[in-house]
Amino acid sequence: MMQVRGLLLLLALILLAATAEAGKNKKEKAKKDGSECEDWRWGPCVPNSKDCGLGYREGTCKDESKKLKCKIPCNWKKKFGADCKYKFESWGGCSAQTGVKTRSGILKKALYNAQCEEIVYVTKPCSSKIKSKSKAKKGKGKD
Repeated sequence: MMQVRGLLLLLALILLAATAEAGKNKKEKAKKDGSECEDWRWGPCVPNSKDCGLGYREGTCKDESKKLKCKIPCNWKKKFGADCKYKFESWGGCSAQTGVKTRSGILKKALYNAQCEEIVYVTKPCSSKIKSKSKAKKGKGKD
């Protein structure tokens, strides 16, 4: 009976040591690059070519620097940048004087320490066409 207890105690110690080692490995993987710096300053995403698509952003922290891959969607041409995320309200009515409609957005999140405006306003031309809600499906019902 004493040998069984000793064997169980030995197994428990081995299991405890193995889980402690696994916990260390998870912490090391979380750091990835081994940097202990916590005050990273990130620049804007710079596309590799033109003004959108895949690119990189540079970050610095004390005497360290690194680059991260990033992407600017090609339909993103807003003046306030892709790192500022806003919650927009519905479009307002069409202005007869200007021919545009406007809506505002309130800052929801600033990514990578971006300098963002708290409230932004965007405009778009008023649609001259009336959109029909029921569109005929192409290719259906034709003989």
